[in-house]
Amino acid sequence: MARLALDDIMRLNGKQTIYQMLQLAERIRQRGGEPREPLWYKHEYLRRLDVLIRDRVEGLRTGRLQPDDLLVHGARPLLERLAARGLTLYLASGTDEPFVKQEAELLDVACYFSGRIYGALDDYQNFSKKIVIDRILRENAIPGQRLLAFGDGYVEIENTKAAGGLAIAVASDEAHNGSGCMDPWKQQRLLGVGADVVIPDYRDAEPLLERIFGPPAGGAT
Repeated sequence: MARLALDDIMRLNGKQTIYQMLQLAERIRQRGGEPREPLWYKHEYLRRLDVLIRDRVEGLRTGRLQPDDLLVHGARPLLERLAARGLTLYLASGTDEPFVKQEAELLDVACYFSGRIYGALDDYQNFSKKIVIDRILRENAIPGQRLLAFGDGYVEIENTKAAGGLAIAVASDEAHNGSGCMDPWKQQRLLGVGADVVIPDYRDAEPLLERIFGPPAGGAT
């Protein structure tokens, strides 16, 4: 059962939380149970998650924890380099939007996105990463080939490739952030949905961006 649950969670990684709860309800039904509404499970999950992460949130608020301690290794330098190159940055998450925005503020990364932060809604059919991608392309009047996405979920990688964009997948070692090692399961999963590049974290952000865009103006790094 534990393996089945893990497979469901990892397969749905990157999608809105509600999809994992829809799957949970279906698993209960398959075993002869009578599940609650998936939205109830989602709210219960968020309540329990809040208890688990409360210490981290307070640590960030009081300064006991530094934001970069809780970011994927090298994430801030990557954001700074992308902003310095003049790219317009968007953040889309399967986590509920109020929590995404709160986390972005606490981790001191909201400033890179200037309000362009999107998350899941209880009315889940009115939000998806595909909807966000389509909106980005439409509002900026650009072809999909100019879209560059970074993510660790198969959904954003798959959606980016479907739009014609360049997908950089992060198969991070969550148990040992900054180890430089890839999670083999993630690596194969992300390659399987068309990732152009798979990286363990953002330690080599500058060489990667030079490969994509060429050297920055003036040759500065």
